Amino acid sequence: MEGFGCASLRMRRRRSSSGAAGLLWPLLGACLWASVVGYKPVIIVHGLFDSSGDFINLQRFINESHPGTNVTVIDLFDRGASLEPMWKQVEGFKAAIYPIMQNAADGVHFICYSQDTDYLKYLFPQFVKSNLYHVCYTALGQMISICNYWNDPHHRDLYVNSSDYLALLNSERPNPNSTEWKKNFLKIKKLVLIGGPDDGVITPWQSSQFGFYDDNETVVEMQHQDLYLRDVFGLKTLAARGDLILCSVPGVQHIWWHSNKTVFHTCMEKWLV
Repeated sequence: MEGFGCASLRMRRRRSSSGAAGLLWPLLGACLWASVVGYKPVIIVHGLFDSSGDFINLQRFINESHPGTNVTVIDLFDRGASLEPMWKQVEGFKAAIYPIMQNAADGVHFICYSQDTDYLKYLFPQFVKSNLYHVCYTALGQMISICNYWNDPHHRDLYVNSSDYLALLNSERPNPNSTEWKKNFLKIKKLVLIGGPDDGVITPWQSSQFGFYDDNETVVEMQHQDLYLRDVFGLKTLAARGDLILCSVPGVQHIWWHSNKTVFHTCMEKWLV
């Protein structure tokens, strides 16, 4: 993991020579200010084929806006390892994140970026989109992260019965954890869903905000989705509480969401307190 927090600054202050220590006082002051205003730790989880090193700009934006914030980018399942099955990744991220949350009595902020399926065309170039279900809805396919959340609107029954991750997580087929998962989902204080029409990878881009295709590939917005209307895992409840925010920004291509200053100031900055 990569992290830089006030505790590490204070320890460094005691061990430094007087000249080097003087350089750290402005940063230490920022940490003390962060303690006064109560900035919560920020945990960043990268997406498909990314690594922790890709988030330098976002870390800088956060610390410029909210000096002294403890920002941790989870350094797990980088690059090719992001193809590992999603449940394996969940367990790995859980183990890395748990100690941070244990030390954050007031909670943390999560920034989660880009787990998406359009990259399948690079992994299986001989398959067109309409045939990917032949791979993804098999036991072997479900050992690849992208197939774990491949949702084919033309093969709904296969998706519901074969997806070992997304269909379970969305409670689209019965599972014994659905009640507990909904309870945990509703512990979210504010859910900000960021996307835009020029993404170019997320398909449809509205799926960044829980919209999706019907079987004619017409986009159905989140508020008209069955999962929302029946409040299957808590989206409608969050919206009723005023805790579901949609932030749409045009002109941003997929790989630039975490490095775009306008996106940060428009969609993230005011929530990271």
